[in-house]
Formats: sequence, C-alpha cells, structure tokens
Amino acid sequence: MLLVVAEVYRQKLWLYENTKQSIEDRIVSLIQLHIRPNVRQKGGTAVEFGVKFSALCFDSYLFLDRISWDNFNESGDLKSQVKAFKTYMGYYPESVYVDEIYRNRDNRALYKERSIRISGLPLGRPPKNVSKEKKKQALKDERVRNCIEGKFGQAKLRFSLGRVMAKLSHTSLSVIAISSLVMNLSTLFLRLFCVFVWFF
Repeated sequence: MLLVVAEVYRQKLWLYENTKQSIEDRIVSLIQLHIRPNVRQKGGTAVEFGVKFSALCFDSYLFLDRISWDNFNESGDLKSQVKAFKTYMGYYPESVYVDEIYRNRDNRALYKERSIRISGLPLGRPPKNVSKEKKKQALKDERVRNCIEGKFGQAKLRFSLGRVMAKLSHTSLSVIAISSLVMNLSTLFLRLFCVFVWFF
C-alpha cells in the first residue's frame, strides 16, 4: 500500500509540475490498481470507472471479443469480429449492424470490397431527399441493432454485470466471462424449452 501511495504521489506531482490533466496508467483506486477512468459522457456522468469490452451478437447469443481496463476505440475491432464470424460460420455476413463509432471510412472501404453492407447513413452531409426504401431500411437496421443493446441491458440488470464485486483484475474478467456464458445458456435453455413445448 505504501508503494501504491508513493506512485499516486509521483503521478499527482507530475501533473502539477507539468500543468497536465491526464497521465498514462493513472491510479484512481488504492485497492484496485487496474481500474482506469474512461471518459464516456453518457448517462449523466462524464467519467466511468470499470472494464470496457466490445462484443458481437449473433442469433441472440453474445460473444465477447475484447475486454480491457484501459480505454480503447472499439471501431478497430470490427475487422477481427467479422473474421471471427467467417471462421465460425464459414462465410462472411451479408450485413453488419453497428454503432456510429464503427461507421468510419476505413471500415466502410474494407467491407465495400467484400460486398458487406454496414448499417446506418453514409458519411458526409445527409441528403435532402431520402427515398422511402432507404428510410425503411435504416429503421429495420436500427431494430436489428437493438439486439446487442438489449443484451448489454440484460447482462447488467438480470445477470449482475453492472454489479461486479470481484476485487482483482483476473477475477473480475472471469465474472464477466461467466455472466456472458450464463446468459447464452439461458437463451439456449429458453429455445430448447419452447421446442419441447411445441412438439409435446
């Protein structure tokens, strides 16, 4: 604990002497050294403290792709997620339904070559006249994308992902992985139960 306090003092002194607001690997908790501040500007709070992960949802199952205590830009994970989909299914998806942060020029150019459609409006100034078909397609895309948002909400409220009580870094990651596993097993059980009721 004394070593941790000395490091916190060193970081604070460096911030003061250099008139900076941030420092790499800033310690915000004396007990949980792995926790980093993540600037989010969501939910009424400017900064969140906790793990950040990117995930993909396929056929109502949640697959964790990357988990990190450090803040990262998840738009770079789309390429590996689509490759993982191809490895798992044997073919590329026809379309991907992503958040706005994933709709950058690099991702759009990469998947235009492979004829994979990325949901959402094209980059640049929005057109004045949008056809009814494009509006209908955009609405349908948002409805499909709600699946992953719903999975995050379900994981936080029903499977206690919003209240991870583990103190160590690796035990916290284990709790998150087990929560997603239990959530997928719950989805599978519900499907098997529905099939059983349907046939009997």
